[in-house]
Amino acid sequence: IPACEISDYPRFSWRGMHLDVSRHFFGPEMIRKYIDIMAMYKLNVFHWHLTDDQGWRIEIDKYPLLTEIGAWREGTGTEPWNYFINPATEGKSKYGGYYTKEEIREIIEYAADRYITIVPEIELPGHSWAALLAYPELSCSGVPWTKPDDVSFEFSDPFCAGNERTFEFFKNVLEEVIELFPSEYVHIGGDECKKSPWEDCDKCQQRMESEGLDNVEELQSYFIKRIEKVVLSKGRRIIGWNEILEGGLAPEATVMSWQGEKGGIEAAK
Repeated sequence: IPACEISDYPRFSWRGMHLDVSRHFFGPEMIRKYIDIMAMYKLNVFHWHLTDDQGWRIEIDKYPLLTEIGAWREGTGTEPWNYFINPATEGKSKYGGYYTKEEIREIIEYAADRYITIVPEIELPGHSWAALLAYPELSCSGVPWTKPDDVSFEFSDPFCAGNERTFEFFKNVLEEVIELFPSEYVHIGGDECKKSPWEDCDKCQQRMESEGLDNVEELQSYFIKRIEKVVLSKGRRIIGWNEILEGGLAPEATVMSWQGEKGGIEAAK
């Protein structure tokens, strides 16, 4: 065979797969299997969706109730998935689980050995039922959200954007997340945030007045920008779903446009 040189590179530098472990918990062995399959297909970014309404899956030392309470719900895990869930209660079957920091470190190393970077997703300011079940004082109402009986569907309440303790909470959580994950990026969600509680919250209204914000979309932008400052201070960058464009995009943010190309084009511009 004549000698030759081959110059080759992948068409896409980010070849990702996403896995939501909040709605259904996958244990460490299944995560390693998932990573093996990714490596077989030369995929190189594992987007690990670790928190959402249905379960908080990452151990955080400063806030132990996130996993003691927020990682579990009523059920067995075999029933059809439903957005509306009940908290785990004594005497009833419970379903869930979470990853210890040691398990996460081992999985990160396992992925790195296969040339895969893990990008963690910590949802905010919405999709936060599990976190606010554990720490309801960080919501606008101060009590865990329950779906009203007179509606068939409604998103859960968000974190309170007018409460300084909310931003202290995320600063502490993200510091522990960043300490674990070497990824350049941290995904902060930002999608489908129900903003009506902010409209009725005195603290949020005071925040809007003091910051000169005209509407709750701008309040969400304020929220995301404050979170971005925390992440940037640690030498990392944020990614969010395309709803973080609402009210104005954070200066260094990257957008993942899950609702079509429009959001990606707007973000690129």
